[in-house]
Amino acid sequence: MILYDTKYLQLKSTPSKSGKEWIYAHRPNASDVVVILPVINNEKILFLKEERPPLQAEGIAKYCIGLPAGLVGDERKGETIEDAIKAELLEEAGLKADNIRIMTRRTASSAGCVSETITIAIAYIKEYKIIEKPIDDGGVISERILIDIERVSEWLNEREQEGDALTSSTLAALYYFMVTRGEKA
Repeated sequence: MILYDTKYLQLKSTPSKSGKEWIYAHRPNASDVVVILPVINNEKILFLKEERPPLQAEGIAKYCIGLPAGLVGDERKGETIEDAIKAELLEEAGLKADNIRIMTRRTASSAGCVSETITIAIAYIKEYKIIEKPIDDGGVISERILIDIERVSEWLNEREQEGDALTSSTLAALYYFMVTRGEKA
């Protein structure tokens, strides 16, 4: 049952196994979310420093460290996951991948709270060359930061110590990158 309805988000309820009402959020206009880890010349990773209103409203963090990401099919009807990966990488980073590797599909970000799932992909890019001026996604993206792969863990720890939030999808994408590092892309 739909309890509250907007263009991009619904609040719904469904009976749980115990029969009690379970309230959750749902995206009515998208079939999935893509999250892309841009790896530049196997030396650097591109991160986004974002200002996410829910984290700010609750006093959790002013900034959040994330990756290029977006909804599948919200603006481009009939869009495939692969099309969305390419589009979001170009829109949010201004980059085109030489090779894209999908690591996982249907990863639940917070399965008790939202029905949304994500597809995590690694975008291998030989040269850091901005093809199209990236968008700030309505003021959400405040900075794009290239970090040497060998410094990623240290840098993320520094960001967390400074009070920034880290997205779970960023950490999941890094996990997949690290466990497959050395494999042919």
